[in-house]
Amino acid sequence: MFLRHNLRWLSAGFLLTFVSAFGQTWFISLFAGAIKAEHGLTDGSWGSLYTIATLSAAALMFWRGSLADTIALSRLAPAVTVLFAIAALGMALAQSVWVLGIALFLLRFCGQGMFSHMAMTAMGRWFDAQRGKAVSIANLGHPAGEVIVPVLTVLGIAIFGWRLSWGAVALVLVFGVAPLIWALLRNDRTPRGHGQAKLTTGLRGRQWTRQDAARHWLLPALLPVLLTPGFISTVVFFHQVHIAEVKGWTLTAMAPGYSAFATTTVVAALLAGWAADRFGAQRLLTALLLPMGIGVALIGPAEQVAGWYVALGFIGMTQGTASALWGVLLPIAYGTRHLGAIRSLATTIIVVSTAIGPGITGILIDRGIDFPTQSLVMGGWCILLMIGCFMIDRHLTQELATSDPQPRVVR
Repeated sequence: MFLRHNLRWLSAGFLLTFVSAFGQTWFISLFAGAIKAEHGLTDGSWGSLYTIATLSAAALMFWRGSLADTIALSRLAPAVTVLFAIAALGMALAQSVWVLGIALFLLRFCGQGMFSHMAMTAMGRWFDAQRGKAVSIANLGHPAGEVIVPVLTVLGIAIFGWRLSWGAVALVLVFGVAPLIWALLRNDRTPRGHGQAKLTTGLRGRQWTRQDAARHWLLPALLPVLLTPGFISTVVFFHQVHIAEVKGWTLTAMAPGYSAFATTTVVAALLAGWAADRFGAQRLLTALLLPMGIGVALIGPAEQVAGWYVALGFIGMTQGTASALWGVLLPIAYGTRHLGAIRSLATTIIVVSTAIGPGITGILIDRGIDFPTQSLVMGGWCILLMIGCFMIDRHLTQELATSDPQPRVVR
């Protein structure tokens, strides 16, 4: 019943997260070998370029993410899609490191940043009682992309080459995605305008601004928790070629790991969405990083490629849970009137984590510390953060209990 009545809006969210694949690290890393060979880049220099591009994207995301509050999604999403296509075309035509860096910057801003941001902002604003379910369904676009897109991409690179494959991405975005997004979103789910739209309040019955939320204890406390999943999942995929070399595996043998990652991401996202609606999103915090800690730590001692599958399966559990958690927790805590601006801050933090990861780990690899060794430290960090997550859960639960028992609606 829920799916049938809201299919159009959920499809829009799903499409946005699915298409974000073209700006995600795991997709760009499929071209890493060819790009490094073409431009004469080492692991460290490639990682540093990626870091600079992604940090720049994060800065623009912080500055312009609030557009999701002021521009109708039916206009904003197609415009960002065209910009996304320009970025893909830049990758196809890049003859210098400068052009490559600009194209990477736009890819990361559109795919890693705006597409996921627009989808989750829309789900948080459009849905209330079943927000967790809506967020989980929309987020299924991420694992769907991880299953479908790599196969088509590897095939395209083998047949047409890596540059023409990027050109094909640009064509798909302009002539396929942009018109479909406009058709799905040409009418908003609720009337525009603060006076008419259904807006639920957050803690203390307030509509929090981004400045207020940044001064509230919750966002600073969540900072390392927001940073960690993006950091770890990014570097695992970014350095998969390096991991294959160190372990003596082949990328072909490692490919089923994508399916393991996608499967556990889907299952975890759906379960987390249900649990968030049923028990409260904050209750997911304590166990959030445990699977990722186990998974990344398993990469170090793994000798058989099956260990890679298991590692990615565990990492996917945290990714799925996190995708549902942030989509539900922020509206509950801070309301929906300024949700786009607040989410842009959280998204910026996540994008920053994906930026600094490749740079730091790439430099360590150049200095002789291979990624399997680094992965053991990352696993320990996740376990340590669980203590902090438990304390956040308890404090936030108490604060929610002293707020209005039912979210008030502002009309």
